[in-house]
Order: sequence, then structure tokens, then C-alpha cells
Amino acid sequence: MFLGGDVMTGRGIDQALPCPAVPLLHEPYIRDAREYVKSAELRHGPIPRPLGWQYIWGDGLAALGRADLRIINLETAVTTSDDYWPGKEIHYRMNPANIGCLTSARIDCCCLANNHVLDWGYGGLLETLRTLEVAGLPYCGAGRDAAAAAGPAILAGPGNARVRVYSFGAPSSGIPHSWAAGEDRPGVNFLEDLAEETAQRAGRQIGLSQRPEDLVVASIHWGRQLGL
Repeated sequence: MFLGGDVMTGRGIDQALPCPAVPLLHEPYIRDAREYVKSAELRHGPIPRPLGWQYIWGDGLAALGRADLRIINLETAVTTSDDYWPGKEIHYRMNPANIGCLTSARIDCCCLANNHVLDWGYGGLLETLRTLEVAGLPYCGAGRDAAAAAGPAILAGPGNARVRVYSFGAPSSGIPHSWAAGEDRPGVNFLEDLAEETAQRAGRQIGLSQRPEDLVVASIHWGRQLGL
């Protein structure tokens, strides 16, 4: 099983792919995503553009090919939305037309409960979900309501095994409380804290429809920052 954390395909990476998004950024130090490409070229020489879909994985592509399942934390909104989230210093975005960089690597599941999936607003999140669905990429950790965000991605493992993947996001990673999915509001599968009671509640959630032979993977996005 390949587990990839913090897969970021926005900014300079998106700009070097065949269908770059609008390069405008709202960061205090760089306003144009193409500056990241220029910076990389200054260090390592010219980057041929547009890049092929598999280029960004480099030597890791061989490891991906040996895995039965490939699960990543997709820490990038996949959207053309310009509705950037105010108050955040960094906003990651990849054009949906560049989704081939994920499908070409045969990614099996994208965990979305992180502090960038709503960088471009609720419209950006909904477009991210639609893009993944159209591409046939299972996801978990974000959804159109709380029930959908809390549910697992169910994958077929080797033999008759069933793999259920859950994704949780904690405010210590920088996820604003306002990003929590609600009964009728899209958002992420939000953990209020990392206390024992919260962990037990998450465990009960996981156990609701678990079969004895299931393998469960839980992606927990946490850190040392204060929630916004």
C-alpha cells in the first residue's frame, strides 16, 4: 500500500502542466504562480513545458506501480474558482483539466480532510468533488454534507479484501472551524480536538459498518498550528 501525504499539485506544478489555472495568487510574498516555475528553473535549469502527466511523480512512479493500493492526501483544490478564502495566506489550486496527473499515476483514493481543500470557497470544494467523481477517483474526508464527509471510500483490496479509508482533519493543522461540514452544508470531516473522547467517537464512527475482514485506513490531518 502506497500512502502519500500532502500531495500538492497547485501553484507552480499546475502552471507547468498542460492546462494551467489563472496564475493569480493572494499570498503576501508572491502574486503569480509562474514565479515558482521560474524559481525552480533558476536552481535546476529549464523545465520543458507542458509537462507530461506522469512527470511530477519522478522516480516515485515505480513505487506507485508496485503497490496494490495508492492513497494520497490531496492537499489542493481542483477548481477554476476565483473565490479565494479570505484571511488565509496560501491558496492551492489545480485546474480540473490537469486531473490527468492523478489518474495517470493510478491513484485509488484522495483524502480531502485538510487545510487547503476549501482554499477557493465552497464552490471550489464542490467543483473538486465533481472533478474527482467524473475522473473515477474515490475520495473521503470532504463532502456535500456532514454524513458524506464522514463516510469512507471503499476500495477493493487484494483477493476479497475490502479497504475502507477515512479522512479526518483537526484544527491544529490550520483547518478553520467554519470548514466543518454540516447537516446541509459542504465541508470537511472535522475533529474538534485530539482528546480521548474525540478519538473514541471517531472510532465508533469507523466501526458502524465494519466487517471483520475489513482493513481500515484512517488519515488524520493534524499539526501544531492554532485553528482559524
